[in-house]
Amino acid sequence: MKVDFVVYPEHGRPFTADATYWPDSNPKPVVIFAHGFKGFKDWGHFNLLATYFARQEFVFIKFNFAYNGTTVDNHADMHDMEAFGQNNFSLELDDMQALIELLHSENPPVAKNELDLSRIYLIGHSRGGGAVILKAAEEPRVKAVATWAAVNRYDNRWSDLQMEQWKKDGVQYVPNARTGMQMPLYYQIVENFIENHYRLDIPTVVKRLQQPLLLLHGEQDETLPTQMAHDLQSWKPDAELHLLPEADHSFGGKHPYEQEELPEAARQAADLTIDFFRRHA
Repeated sequence: MKVDFVVYPEHGRPFTADATYWPDSNPKPVVIFAHGFKGFKDWGHFNLLATYFARQEFVFIKFNFAYNGTTVDNHADMHDMEAFGQNNFSLELDDMQALIELLHSENPPVAKNELDLSRIYLIGHSRGGGAVILKAAEEPRVKAVATWAAVNRYDNRWSDLQMEQWKKDGVQYVPNARTGMQMPLYYQIVENFIENHYRLDIPTVVKRLQQPLLLLHGEQDETLPTQMAHDLQSWKPDAELHLLPEADHSFGGKHPYEQEELPEAARQAADLTIDFFRRHA
């Protein structure tokens, strides 16, 4: 079963989400999956990933960050570039908080007898990996965290020259190689990071993370070097680290993804994550 629903965070911009599970009236652990930069919940093989976890008796919830460039009316791909430019890291944490609160509300999107809310797990891919570390550090209801090709910090690609020009212009643009769009990034994301440094600085926050942490990274990652995973483990020495020899940044995925089975690298990552979550029930 797949249930589509809308979440209404306090900042006022709603976002779409969906839950995939096998309904049997037995409470199941909940996995919340956070996509990365230039990602969205229905990208590539993510729907196959949801089904894979559901078959392993999880409720798998994936969602669009409110300002990721999708809208409630059209969440199949990114098209609202003004919203994309206005996204920031605090907003993403607020989105995840709104989703967690909805699950604990009187009227959750999934029947209460299907949910074991004592076992909420987070998975984050790429920039989403940083977000789930930060969210778990401030949300004790999260049981454990897994990152897939996570960033080790948010500000490591902001060179001094870019910063000076970015602040002067108020915006810089990043290309989307898949669609050809020029995607704006407004300088407000930097201001938000500086203003909320204690909350958003991953190297600092991961040191105080209480939950178990799994770090997965592909040795063929063309976007983020494996050193980022090693850095995260150095800041949280009890984290479990696995490097996947054949995995690239998307763990074999692409968009659109037309195969009927998960890419092998994604399946390996899923199996390692499922095992990790079960060991931390």
